[in-house]
Amino acid sequence: MNSSESRNNLHFPSIIGESKNDLDNIIRNIDSHYNEWIEEKIDKKTGQFKTYLDGTIKKRVIRPSKKRLKGIQSKIKDRILSKIELPDNVHGGVKKKSNITNAKQHQGNKYQFATDLKDFYPSIKSKIIHDTFVKLGYNKQFAFYMTKLTTWKGELPQGTPTSTHLSNIIFLETDYKLIKICNENNITYTRYIDDLTFSSQKDIQEFIPVFLNIIKDSGVKISHRKTEYKGNQNITGINIFLNKIDAPEKIILKAEEENIAEKKIKPYNSYLSNIRKTNKRKKN
Repeated sequence: MNSSESRNNLHFPSIIGESKNDLDNIIRNIDSHYNEWIEEKIDKKTGQFKTYLDGTIKKRVIRPSKKRLKGIQSKIKDRILSKIELPDNVHGGVKKKSNITNAKQHQGNKYQFATDLKDFYPSIKSKIIHDTFVKLGYNKQFAFYMTKLTTWKGELPQGTPTSTHLSNIIFLETDYKLIKICNENNITYTRYIDDLTFSSQKDIQEFIPVFLNIIKDSGVKISHRKTEYKGNQNITGINIFLNKIDAPEKIILKAEEENIAEKKIKPYNSYLSNIRKTNKRKKN
């Protein structure tokens, strides 16, 4: 990670390889550089639509960037965001890590506590992005372009190349607070975007209010429907057991259907293989 002093001297347009005039023109016409649609949320465990207590289906707004801005955001991700160091507990949006590596960390731990951040991306406002990069030592021009080219309608949009990386960076301060407590008490903590999981060989119930208070202090809301404390949970879509991890039954059935249909491309089989190969003991 660059030092604070060197960050303060960085010229954003030069790093991205775009002229200041072109970037300013995109910002002036930012609405034309995004698409927008609404998706109904589906529960990963049941495959059914998620609903509120009154039966209304929950929805999320998807806002992917279009080709020109998407290309610039990809350069922002590769040339700036990916170079900001993240702790080992972060698995979402990190090379060679996934929901599988996230879940694997908790295998064998008897006590597991999981919670989910509610409307995580929309809760990250433009001002938070700007202030975070100033706090990290970048100059105000840099923070201005970073904010204007990665947020839309005042918040982090879902569906762009930069949003996951930015959410990781915004949550860093909270991550480190949680890591400190967990390291001091022999607790495993991982985060996969907005899914937070804590586990241990010992009962960690007394730490749950502490975890929740630290998370709430960061300004995000917790999805209490997804907050559970038990053993052998489904963590980020993976079933966790004492001596192995595995896919949920619906994925196994989909893989079997692919085999029966003799499909040439078998995404469910590939995914299932990636999960199960983590259970094989490495030869010395």
